[in-house]
Amino acid sequence: MNVEVELSRIIIDEASDQQVIVLKEKNGARCLPIIIGIVEIMAIERKLKNMSTIRPLTHDLLKNVIKSLGANIEKVVVRDIKNHTYYATIYLNVDGRKIEVDSRPSDAIALAASSTIPLYVADHVFGGE
Repeated sequence: MNVEVELSRIIIDEASDQQVIVLKEKNGARCLPIIIGIVEIMAIERKLKNMSTIRPLTHDLLKNVIKSLGANIEKVVVRDIKNHTYYATIYLNVDGRKIEVDSRPSDAIALAASSTIPLYVADHVFGGE
């Protein structure tokens, strides 16, 4: 079962290569911290603050490609954790055809940040490995 979450916090430590985003379940108290890189967290922060860039970032490129192909992003799911690595899926709809795209959580979350794209975490992921 998937649990709907929201991006609750981003924790930036510019002295470290490891940054933290925290997903919190919408109708509960569980939180899921995910460690990501500085480049990825800065992209998410820019998106949340509606800061524009001169050229598209990776998630902007992906969103543009998806839109150009006539697809819609239905949802993003952090679906698994293996060996301390999280796995996400971006669910697309192309003319009624469902497509699942494997993704790093940071890229998938960047797509969902500051938009209406629903974000989920598989229930078992909250329990860890």
